Amino acid sequence: MTSATAELRATSLSGPGRARSVKNKLAAVLVTVSFLIALVPLLWVLWTVVKDGLGTILHASWWTGTMRNVTYTDPGGGAWHAIVGTLEQVFLCTLISVPIAVMVGIYLVEYGQNAFARLTTFMVDILTGIPSIVAALFIFALMHETLHTSLSGWLVSLALVILMVPVIVRSTEEMLRLVPNDLREASYALGIAKWRTIVRVVIPTALTGLITGVVLGIARVAGETAPLLILVSVSDSTNANLFSGAQSALPTLIKKQFNDAGQTASGVSYHLDANGNRVAGAVTNYAVDRMWASALTLILIIMLLTVIARFIGRFNKLAK
Repeated sequence: MTSATAELRATSLSGPGRARSVKNKLAAVLVTVSFLIALVPLLWVLWTVVKDGLGTILHASWWTGTMRNVTYTDPGGGAWHAIVGTLEQVFLCTLISVPIAVMVGIYLVEYGQNAFARLTTFMVDILTGIPSIVAALFIFALMHETLHTSLSGWLVSLALVILMVPVIVRSTEEMLRLVPNDLREASYALGIAKWRTIVRVVIPTALTGLITGVVLGIARVAGETAPLLILVSVSDSTNANLFSGAQSALPTLIKKQFNDAGQTASGVSYHLDANGNRVAGAVTNYAVDRMWASALTLILIIMLLTVIARFIGRFNKLAK
């Protein structure tokens, strides 16, 4: 037995066996190097955002104040008005998108064996590649120009629905296909109807993946700027009414601070003295810090939602 094992091992390390071993190691090295290369810009971006934005978000006023009457030369200011707008717009978008997208995904996996299902898959593929500005222009033409609806935050949510639905549909399809068919067949063997099998067996089994797909959809739409620029006016004050008035969000706050960051050149600004003469003077541009702080705040919100989703998925596993 020992000599046979040694002979088998020697055979595996010579000829075709050795070639396969070399190819396997080479593939492992290439995958590892590719991962590290992809990791470098990600860590670089995270480090830049944290380094430049952390100091600002550590102030309590950032989470409670607004940008009303705050210019780029003024310290302080807050993002509360933008946080409220982002959360409300994304929440309404999620409330509309999740039921539609999950049911479409269930239909395509569990019932979709016909031409209509293939057409639906084709349309989902098209929606996946639609730019955000096209979705915003569609909602603008339909709701504002045709139905004469006033511009407000809920129109932004409708545009985000167009972007969010295909992401969740695709993730739902993949998660449901991972559910073993043995579970479905066991349920059918017990005489349980198909719809009840889907509700009581398939969906609970894939729940963790479904929640992850929802979080990916939220991350996809939370940072979109085009719908905000087209479908709602920007305000520096807090507006908690999605259906009326101007409303800000974190992406538009970032854009506004970016524009304000270019107001000074080389740290020099100009003002009028007592005699009306134009005098140059040094000025501190606080918009740069607020720009990075807004970006970091958006990242933290997405990270918090991801942690909550992971916790719910973990709780679901423990419950089973």
